Amino acid sequence: MEKDNLTLDDFLSRFQLLRPQTRRETLNNRQAAVLIPVVRREHPGLLLTQRSPHLRKHAGQVAFPGGAVDSTDASLIAAALREAQEEVAIPPESVEIIGVLPPVDSVTGFQVTPVVGIIPPDLQYHASVDEVSAVFEMPLEEALRLGRYHPLDIQRRGHAHRVWLSWYQHYFVWGMTAGIIRELALQIGLKP
Repeated sequence: MEKDNLTLDDFLSRFQLLRPQTRRETLNNRQAAVLIPVVRREHPGLLLTQRSPHLRKHAGQVAFPGGAVDSTDASLIAAALREAQEEVAIPPESVEIIGVLPPVDSVTGFQVTPVVGIIPPDLQYHASVDEVSAVFEMPLEEALRLGRYHPLDIQRRGHAHRVWLSWYQHYFVWGMTAGIIRELALQIGLKP
């Protein structure tokens, strides 16, 4: 893919033609969901957050808006939309859901379902000061460039585990967030 060639129409066509397999073996039972907000532009962006440095878990990490499913959520999609509204003030009605990716296990014991949605380009983000220290947009084409992700193999609880690492500007994108972005790139048919 050459620079500035991935349009929103290209992304949507690829995503909808290559529907993700929603079945994957996961170990965790507690449910969570994140919103993968794709900003509606001819050359779309990917909205990301940096978690507050004061949080008990994943402090300072780059992440998608999201969190645990609670008893008021009608679905995983509803949980992702609620969390996006709480964390960065994305109104649920402004998100066009286009699908979900297979769930992934988090190190904190959750089965996390990534929900892909298109958001308008003119939203005013208001980061929750308790949860989010920054909101930023990365060009989707740059985010989906597989060569930007570097593997690191680690041992966790006696099992080999691959973690993906990348930088964007001064943001360190790694772990589950980098893995989800990379999975999205593979899902739309980009080659490693």
